[in-house]
Amino acid sequence: MAALKEAGHGEISFLAHRRYLKDLDNTTASAVVIPKDIPFDRLPAIKVENPYFAFSQLLHIFHDIPYVARGVDKSVIIGNNTQLGQDISIYPYVYIGNHAIIGNNVTIYPFTFIGDHSIIGNNSVIYSNVTVREKCSIGDRVIIHSGAVIGSDGFGYVTHNGTHHKIPQAGSVIIEDDVEIGANTTIDRGTIGDTIIKKGTKIDNLIQVAHNVSIGENCLFAAQVGIAGSSKIGNYVIIAGQAGVVDHVNIGNNVIITAQSAATKDIKDGETISGMPAMPHRGWLKSMAIFDSLPEMRKKLSDLSVRIDEIEGLIKSSKDKDTL
Repeated sequence: MAALKEAGHGEISFLAHRRYLKDLDNTTASAVVIPKDIPFDRLPAIKVENPYFAFSQLLHIFHDIPYVARGVDKSVIIGNNTQLGQDISIYPYVYIGNHAIIGNNVTIYPFTFIGDHSIIGNNSVIYSNVTVREKCSIGDRVIIHSGAVIGSDGFGYVTHNGTHHKIPQAGSVIIEDDVEIGANTTIDRGTIGDTIIKKGTKIDNLIQVAHNVSIGENCLFAAQVGIAGSSKIGNYVIIAGQAGVVDHVNIGNNVIITAQSAATKDIKDGETISGMPAMPHRGWLKSMAIFDSLPEMRKKLSDLSVRIDEIEGLIKSSKDKDTL
């Protein structure tokens, strides 16, 4: 498997976009995966509707390592009344608390903490140094990358007589099936309800999801996104890098929030928003075009102000002469 420019004899590549047609013409790959509507017969070609998806499936074929259950390492600490599924792989120095449930075909890598009464679903993979706090529920086929923290306390305080008093965070985190959570991402438990990540959502590295947030199905969040408490995110929402959502905001389905934008109010279904505070993307583009022209506009306004002052001076002088 290789990119078009780098592929050589014995390797297969793919064309994801027409802008790379020149690379396709020049590739030395032995075979290519291309869209159905591209005429090409110089090399063996697999023609499909979605070459990028097809290529991803080929990567699975070439690079996935067949799962082999390793069992439970002797250094693992397991609490009381904990249920362990079949064909599991639990690496050294893992801690699993009391009354936890570990499903079938689960892999848990070293130095991971699974708290009391937590559930890990079937075929899930928990990489090293992950913390899953007490009473959290992880669905089937979930991937949690290294350093993530699931179920840490939400940031809740009440100020009384000049002192910040902690509000106990008594809720939980529910992560549904087929979710992926990136490295060093934190998902806080709810205050009295639950923080929920619905099925199929993919969350990148270094993301903060605050308490009582609800995230819909099949969302995509890029790195360094921050979502404040009690916000509700719909289905198929895309949030680009370093964007944020303030607390108690409702984001509709199929919304796109572009990079470094801040959603400060409710967003309707299907909208694309940009900026700080965020506005409809087209309006933001127009605003940015004006913003680039501000220095020139300022100079013109300054010149106009000088000319107006001169004209007003001439008018005043003329009036003074008429009076005389």
